[in-house]
Amino acid sequence: MLILIAGPYRSGTGDDPEKMAANLQRLEQPSHRLFQAGHVPMIGEWVALPVWNAAGGKAVGDDLYEEIFHPVAGRLLQLCDGVLRLEGESKGADNDVRIARERGIPVWHRIEDVPGCA
Repeated sequence: MLILIAGPYRSGTGDDPEKMAANLQRLEQPSHRLFQAGHVPMIGEWVALPVWNAAGGKAVGDDLYEEIFHPVAGRLLQLCDGVLRLEGESKGADNDVRIARERGIPVWHRIEDVPGCA
């Protein structure tokens, strides 16, 4: 399955690049375990960051950032088979969960609950 890993990226960082990088590392932590279970892990920032940079993104939270980041997750959710929602406050991740549930896509809150990851 293609599984979107959703959780805090920008939330609670005050747009500090080091804190955002740490959040991205936290999002990436379950990716190997998902891969070992036969899944393809996906994180919205893996797509959104290069697109934003290629479009000339300059400042986190600018109009271009807003135009790209949340829509990327919505588009990915058209392809994903599940969402792994990590702990932590995040409006974007909460929105991912909302969209997934509306589309009937399973949402897991623990990696142990993802098929093959027990």
